[in-house]
This record gives sequence, structure tokens and C-alpha cells, in this order.
Amino acid sequence: MSSTALTLAETQDFLDREFPQMQAGGRAYHLEAVGPLSARMRLEAQERFLRPGATVSGPAMMALADYALYAAILANIGPVALAVTTSLNVNFLRKPATGDLLAECRLLKLGRRLAVGEVLITAAGSDDLVCHATGTYSIPPR
Repeated sequence: MSSTALTLAETQDFLDREFPQMQAGGRAYHLEAVGPLSARMRLEAQERFLRPGATVSGPAMMALADYALYAAILANIGPVALAVTTSLNVNFLRKPATGDLLAECRLLKLGRRLAVGEVLITAAGSDDLVCHATGTYSIPPR
């Protein structure tokens, strides 16, 4: 696959229109790039995502991984709102440094009915993994 079905702007517009809950409380998830079988998303480390110790919480990292997978799938198959997560496996590897997190997603399989992907999450400015996730999405018939 040499290009995407949706551009970065088209993917972000679709997410804003069809999934506004993603940004409830103010924009914090920033889709930075989409590409063939890939996406990059940033989580702005706002107070609402922090746990005691001033680090980004596990649930916030899980959401970031899931959103990055969803964005990568949408960018590559087009606007299919009802693609849904069927599994998400998350491994928390180390406490992230205070600040934004970056999620790099690559799709390992993009079939007609299932998509499987991997997400690597790092603290901005670091190459050390703080979280590794794999997920599967069910894609409805088109």
C-alpha cells in the first residue's frame, strides 16, 4: 500500500465529527501523522490524565493506544465509523517522564474484516518505551 485512503486532515476531521467524545474536556489527543499502515498520535499531558506522582495514568495510555490504532485503520480504509476494538493488550514498561506521550502505531494486518496493530508509546523526547500495546479491530462489511 503506497498511500492512504484519507489524508491527515481528513482523518482528523472524521474523528472530530464522528467521535467528539475523544476530546471531551478539551483537545488533548493530537493526530500528528498518518501513512501506509501507520499513524502517530500525541497525548498532551494535561492534569486530568495524571495519577499521583505526576505521571500519565495507565487508562490514559490505554486510550492513546486505542485511538492511535483507530486513526491508523481509518486513514487506511476510509471513513468507517463502526470499526470497533475487539481486543487490546497493554504492557506498561516503565513510569513515563512528566510531559506529553507519543504513540507510534503500525498495522500488522489490514484485512477485509479484521485489523491487527501494534502501538509503541514513549515520553516525548525519549526513545525509551513506556508502554507497548497490541490490538485487534473488527471492520464491518462495506
